[in-house]
This record gives sequence, C-alpha cells and structure tokens, in this order.
Amino acid sequence: MAATTEGTEDHTAAPASRRPPARRRGMGRIAAAVSVFGELLITAGLVLGLFVVYSLWWTNVLADREANKQADKVRDIWAHQDDGDSGRPAEFDSKSGIGFLHVPAMSEDDILIEKGTSSKVLNDGVAGYYTDPVKATLPTSGKKGNFSLAAHRDGHGAEFHNIHKIKKGDPIVFETKDKWYVYKVYAVLPETSKYNVKVLSAIPKESGKTKAGHYITLTTCTPVYTSRYRYIVWGELERVDKVDEERTPPEELRG
Repeated sequence: MAATTEGTEDHTAAPASRRPPARRRGMGRIAAAVSVFGELLITAGLVLGLFVVYSLWWTNVLADREANKQADKVRDIWAHQDDGDSGRPAEFDSKSGIGFLHVPAMSEDDILIEKGTSSKVLNDGVAGYYTDPVKATLPTSGKKGNFSLAAHRDGHGAEFHNIHKIKKGDPIVFETKDKWYVYKVYAVLPETSKYNVKVLSAIPKESGKTKAGHYITLTTCTPVYTSRYRYIVWGELERVDKVDEERTPPEELRG
C-alpha cells in the first residue's frame, strides 16, 4: 500500500530569515562613510579648482581690463595737454598713472605705473612705485636716487610674471609724456626676505653700488605662486631721450 502524506508536516519550507552578522553591518557603515568622504573630497577639489581658475585667470582678465582703461586715460591726457603743461608730464596725476614701463625681456606689453604698492593699487594690473618706507625718487625729478617698483607675479595681471627672464645688460625703459628714460640691468637678486627694504635704498649697496646714482629697482614675489620671498632686479640710467612727434621708441624697444 502506498504511503500517505495526510496529516504530516512539510519540512521543506524556507527557513526563517536570519540577521546579518555584526561584522557585516560594521563594514556597511564604513563603506558608507568612505563614500561620503569621497564625495566631499571631490566637491573640495572642484571648489579648489574653481578658486585656482579665479585667482590665476579671471583676476588677470579683470585686471587687464582695468589697466587698459587707465592706460588709455593716461595717453588721452598726454595727447590733450596744453603746450604750456608740457613740462609737467602726467606723473603727478597719480589716479591715472605716471607713465609706462617697458621691459622687452619680461613682457611685450607696456605696463602702466601708478603711485603706491598696496594690493588695491597692484590688483588693477599695474606696477606701483614705492612711497613708503622709502621716499620716492621719480626719474622726472632729475635727482639721484632709486626709482623702485613692484607688481604681481601671478594673478591680477601678473605683470612681473617673467621677471626671471631678465638678465644683466637687458634694457628697462620708463616712458613719460615727454621723455624716454633708458636703463640697463646690472644686477639680479633671485631671492631675498620680503622684509629686506635695503634693496630699495637710494644707494642699493646689495646690488654692488657704493655711490649715488640714477637707479631703478623691480621687485616681486618668489617662488612662483607664492609670496614667501622677493625677487629683485636693478638697473642704472644710461640716457634720457626726448619724445618726438611720432613718439618713436628708443632703439632698445624696436627689436
């Protein structure tokens, strides 16, 4: 006789669900934390990347725009000054600029020079001349001294970005309404303390000079993308050329 299954229990039913081991739950929490941390790192990276783009590119765009506007204003002032004011080149109009710096080894651009070296001045994509703590000695005064300038090396126009390309013997030209002041580089200091104001002295002894003369000094931050030290270039006045009607640049700027 065949066996019957009536009244018997089904022992093939699925077993009741079990809780995952404690270790597996802990690993899940770690994985979630790692995932969140990874997303935070990606976000931070994007924010940092945008900041770098802003600092090294967009600030240059804004600064160049402002510098060009100010430069056009200076040249317009020069073009419309009365003949009776020809002895007063617009360097006394510090809000507009005192003239232009030309350094072929460093840049093809003419760099507007304004009064002061604060961030407010330099952030407009210009070079500024020192007035404190060293009393300014403008070439137009005819007095012996040190015409000292500063500009940003990165961001905000980065006018002195390629200062490291300047070598001994290279020309530096300062342009005013009526004259070209032609200097020749005679010394370079690749690194010095940002507190070393002696490099701006009327007689820059650290450059090797011991007597008063007509000097120019360019200063900026170094290494690139930092402001830990200062990079210094010194030049000495060789001659002064009068600006002609065609405003023909000196031969040092025609190459």
